[in-house]
Amino acid sequence: MSTLKSIQPQEVFSFFESLSGIPRGSGNEKEVADWVIGFARDRGLEAVQDEMHCVLVKKPGQHGLEDAPPLILHGHLDMVCEKDEGVVHDFERDPIELRIEGDFITADGTSLGADNGIGVSYILALLDSRDLPHPPLEAVLTAMEEKGKVGAAQFDTGRLSGKRMIDFNWITEKEILAGCSGDVTFTVDIPAEWEPVPDTHSGARLLKVRGLAGGHCEFDIHLERANAVLVLARALNALHSRYDVRIAAPHGGAQNNAIPADAQALVLLRPEDAAGAAALVAELEQTLRREYSISDPGLRLELDSAETPPRAFSAQAGTRFARLTSLVPNGVLSWSLGVPGIVESSNNLGTVRTTPEGARLMSTITAAVTSRKHEILDRVRSLAALAGGGIAVEQYGLDAPEFPYHPGSPLLEVAREAFRDALGEEPDVHVSQCSLELGMFSQKVPGLDIISIGTELHDLHSPKESVNHTSVARVWPLVRTIVGRLR
Repeated sequence: MSTLKSIQPQEVFSFFESLSGIPRGSGNEKEVADWVIGFARDRGLEAVQDEMHCVLVKKPGQHGLEDAPPLILHGHLDMVCEKDEGVVHDFERDPIELRIEGDFITADGTSLGADNGIGVSYILALLDSRDLPHPPLEAVLTAMEEKGKVGAAQFDTGRLSGKRMIDFNWITEKEILAGCSGDVTFTVDIPAEWEPVPDTHSGARLLKVRGLAGGHCEFDIHLERANAVLVLARALNALHSRYDVRIAAPHGGAQNNAIPADAQALVLLRPEDAAGAAALVAELEQTLRREYSISDPGLRLELDSAETPPRAFSAQAGTRFARLTSLVPNGVLSWSLGVPGIVESSNNLGTVRTTPEGARLMSTITAAVTSRKHEILDRVRSLAALAGGGIAVEQYGLDAPEFPYHPGSPLLEVAREAFRDALGEEPDVHVSQCSLELGMFSQKVPGLDIISIGTELHDLHSPKESVNHTSVARVWPLVRTIVGRLR
């Protein structure tokens, strides 16, 4: 039964509901890519899928624009998979359960996938249309955008003939995005120096950080929200300062571009230290709740009984892990002097995972200036060198370039006029601190003219994610107007 059948425009929401029924977390895009290929071929459109499950669909122009220069449409197929504590949901198998709450569509306890499912739905609606005037369309739907923009980096742009692109991966209808930052992701591998758990440390506890707001590593980074991995490190440092502690199985965060909302680690104590450790954690919880009373009022630290593992980090390695983790730069690192109020550079310590060798941190630096990204990464390398113990810092994936603002863009001028006519107001032409795939396309296709159009989205990369369906109803006529004027 359709959840969204009562809201308009159905030509967009029918596709969003179909996409919501297909698991499509980053790295799990094959099923949704196959679905898009089937959609295209059912309509007689040319469609190809590459090894990363990026999809290209081409459609001829229609209704007088058959001979116009081609227009590239861009969105990404994958979504960030987050869920509320206690929610049972398998993101590799289960559909997203949609709900309508007033003007907003949300999911039932999970992230929604409106980022970028709504954008992809606009593209599918354009490809499906028979009555809309538009130039020849080249729809590029990339994979693994949420994990390092891997799909866009390897996409064969030689298949494209267009020199103008509309991207649909933006978060508000009030703006036309005309420039954005780049990013680079890195890993920090910390050896565990594994040892058998000493007989003296039979009191195993699971230290948990819960109840944080989380959020998007770029759109929410300036909100000073607590980072669960850093809170975990702070708690471990507090325990190490007072007790002989061993640790094991650190784990936290969903992925590198989401502010981590939860984290945990096994803590191994001497039985005589258990009561004191519990009191210390409870005291720290109260301190943190005061510090984050506005941004994360639900913050909790829990210390529960657990089974003792067969091995743990050495005492020195455990201390090194907690200290180094707590020192990784995080949050806003500089503000733009050229565009007041915009973050110039930031870092998000996104995940920690246990590995066969020890623990791996994964973090994403976003910056409007490429050199600033690498200066921050060099600082982390210097920190690792000072810490010693065989800690290794490596770039992960690609160095995504920034998308520079071009005020004389012909596509931007058409979009501004269409915005005024379709929505009755002047758009804000925006340059953002976020990092999208647009810099990659602008570098790989010389002379490519790009803008991005968005819809009102909230709380991306979190279980609170929502989209305003009345915003979709306003943006769809804007999309129709722009493509109909591209001659």
